[in-house]
Amino acid sequence: MLDLSRLRALHAISVHGSVAGAAAALGYTPSAVSQQIAKLERETRTTLLERRGRGVALTEEARHLAETARELLAIVERAETTLEERRGQPSGLLTVAAFASAARGLLPGVLAALARRHPALDVRLTEVDPHLSVDLVARGVTDLAVAHDWDIAPLPAPEGVEQAVIGDDPCDLVVPHDHPFTARAVIRRADLGGQRWVCQPPGRVCHDWLMRTLRTAGFEPDIAHVAEENHTIVALVAAGLGVAVVPRLGTGALPPGAVAVPLEPGPVRRLYALWRTGAARRPAITEAVRTLQEHWARAASGRLAAPLPGDLPSVRGAGGTARQ
Repeated sequence: MLDLSRLRALHAISVHGSVAGAAAALGYTPSAVSQQIAKLERETRTTLLERRGRGVALTEEARHLAETARELLAIVERAETTLEERRGQPSGLLTVAAFASAARGLLPGVLAALARRHPALDVRLTEVDPHLSVDLVARGVTDLAVAHDWDIAPLPAPEGVEQAVIGDDPCDLVVPHDHPFTARAVIRRADLGGQRWVCQPPGRVCHDWLMRTLRTAGFEPDIAHVAEENHTIVALVAAGLGVAVVPRLGTGALPPGAVAVPLEPGPVRRLYALWRTGAARRPAITEAVRTLQEHWARAASGRLAAPLPGDLPSVRGAGGTARQ
């Protein structure tokens, strides 16, 4: 009899391409994942992983077994969904993947609310690149994802994956405090030529939007500085090193030296929750999506510094009394 947890480890390696990636997704150590695979190899009397340089690759037999594991895990998910639906209460493990600014600006309050309202529900968050999240849901690696799209890059929803809109996240043009744009009532895209830009690396939607927008307006972008995090981008702008287009979610208050100016038409990215069709009836999914939408209004305005009142789980203090 094949052990489901070992099949899950093999499936995770097939999705993430490495033992380390599988371990991060499953919440294990790489050593624990390797031990699971070693036991599965002994059970099946089959070599499943081959060394390739510093990494590993699945053998042909392992790829077939990983596909079977995917089918079995889908069956287990449907069974768990049915049981949870019959109980009528969110419970069990719910894995959530979110991009960085959502993980910082939206998810803390959402997770705290779910923990207080549904103590039988164990929600685990992983921060991932936004372009990976849809595939993680489709492959059964994560239960729920928070992702986004822009007008130039609609979010793909493959067969078997459902989605719901969380809300729209406006983006600001952020400039140094002494920039000439601060004296203007409105900035149009045709005005953006000749600027030095700070933006995310190539391949990110923000970067691609900037390149396409400026080139459509007849300008070749001058990318002066590249940074992963919006906070770093804003800090570079505040230092007078360029201008940037920055989503509001997760950015928070601008530091001294940086000013947001109105850009028309302003770019907007739309946030979605995504889950597998087979889990659509699961109370944990429906409650998590509802809570995401509930918290969106405060998060989008940058005011979600702390969970909503009453959403913090009770913690026992040293004196034995419960505190919020």
